Amino acid sequence: MQIKKLISINISLGIYNEFIDRFISLAKSEMSSYVCVANVHMLIEAYKDNDFQKVVNCADIVTPDGMPLAKGLRFLYGIRQSRVAGMDILPALLAEAEKQNLSVYFYGGTQETLDATKEFCEQRFPDLKIVGMHSPPFRELTETETEAIIHQINKARPHFVFVALGCPKQEKWMAAMKGKISACMLGIGGALPVMIGLQKRAPLWMQKCGLEWFFRLLQEPRRLFRRYFITNSVFIYLIIREKIVTIR
Repeated sequence: MQIKKLISINISLGIYNEFIDRFISLAKSEMSSYVCVANVHMLIEAYKDNDFQKVVNCADIVTPDGMPLAKGLRFLYGIRQSRVAGMDILPALLAEAEKQNLSVYFYGGTQETLDATKEFCEQRFPDLKIVGMHSPPFRELTETETEAIIHQINKARPHFVFVALGCPKQEKWMAAMKGKISACMLGIGGALPVMIGLQKRAPLWMQKCGLEWFFRLLQEPRRLFRRYFITNSVFIYLIIREKIVTIR
């Protein structure tokens, strides 16, 4: 897949189906790999932190999850890249995994979320092979605990490991696990609670207008205010500055 750098991260380019096919190919290879589903928050975190920037840019694939990233590529480079959203990727990959008999493992989230995920998958994807689920404690793991988790996941032999720890924790975890866990790891973040119905997704017209962030803000204003208003403002500034530099 072609790659284009946007401010601080390397975005993978292509149509939606190409991404899905590439994920399936990585999973079938049974090699250790990871995928970052990038939005403005991730881009700004990478801009502020060089170590995290390396984590994202070392990923096998970085999808343009947020509509602002797709629009940023068009504004700066004239690239007409469609959004490849985690909320679409997750159910699509579960459907493909069920169809192609690929096993999956869910890592992260609360036990309540994982229980709801299992129930959802049993109803929606009855033939899906879930080989494990793990809700880690909300603290830094010891070396012994980390080794135990690596052993547990590899023993289950999943093709996909869906990681729901939130950005940037899930990306850092996947980068640390590359070469240790023999599967395709995907950072699915907030896509999991939306898929299983714990949170609502924005109406289609808001998704197409790039307003899904505003819908999420209305749902969780206290938690997301800083991320969306401050982070988005920084993103707009960086995009305009980059455009001016390019014109010069």
